[in-house]
Amino acid sequence: MLQLLVVGSVALDTVKTPFGEGHEVLGGSASYFSTAASYFAKVNLIAVVGEDFPESHLAFLRRREIDLAGLERRPGRTFRWRGEYSYQLNEAKTLETQLNVFETFRPQVPAAYRSPDLLFLANIDPELQHDVLRQVKRPRLVACDTMNFWIDGKRDALARLLKDVDVLIVNDGEARALGADPNLVKVARTIRAAGPKTLIIKRGEYGVLMFHHDRVFAAPAFPLEQVKDPTGAGDCFAGGFMGYLASTGNLGDEALCRAVVCGSVMASFAVEEFSLDRLRRLDYKEIEARFKEFKRLTFFEDI
Repeated sequence: MLQLLVVGSVALDTVKTPFGEGHEVLGGSASYFSTAASYFAKVNLIAVVGEDFPESHLAFLRRREIDLAGLERRPGRTFRWRGEYSYQLNEAKTLETQLNVFETFRPQVPAAYRSPDLLFLANIDPELQHDVLRQVKRPRLVACDTMNFWIDGKRDALARLLKDVDVLIVNDGEARALGADPNLVKVARTIRAAGPKTLIIKRGEYGVLMFHHDRVFAAPAFPLEQVKDPTGAGDCFAGGFMGYLASTGNLGDEALCRAVVCGSVMASFAVEEFSLDRLRRLDYKEIEARFKEFKRLTFFEDI
């Protein structure tokens, strides 16, 4: 099993959807990623929280055997985000962001974490993402996420980062903004020429596209009767994707395709309840069963 490291945020979220509300629930990119990945592999986590961060959330992460030696606890308040979704559930309207201790977060990689096999740079300032890369021995695979805020405001820094990244995982709006074109095939060519050999585009209810070498692989979104909260679905996808690769040690083309499906499986569970509540009681047999259902969704005989 390969060593997997994630650097990102651990937060307290207040989320409202047409199907309910969660108040100051466990959130943050690193929380979602590491929880999803923990069903496949052990995860080392780097993030920061304030002195008000509930011990119950730390206990949950520890129960998932997530290594928290890189989680700093500083004086002050924990990063908080408040958002609301309409019935479309495709994108949240941000109502409030309190960076608090996250505002001055400068990731420091502990000595025990400095030789990861796989590294996921969750959505933070691209300059900080690059600084993390400088602190570690070159991993076998580096994947990262970003957002329009960095694409618009720190494009040069992001461009420098992408030269050192193997896999970029973004949603379709972010991909179009980064590739400066509405056509995702053209966007993929532009982005991959900038560095990442693999581009994964998350398309919400329309599934996922992966552009890798000369191949395009598509996975559908799993048809669900109940979607309560899509917050963190993309990070759970990344966690399932990277966690699967870490569990097998195989980074070949077919393994990447299976990893995309594992990521889609974890995202499909995450949206069924608020925060990480569905993943708290998830059983690995459920993951295996849904993986097989994904396979049946796309299977057909030759003509």
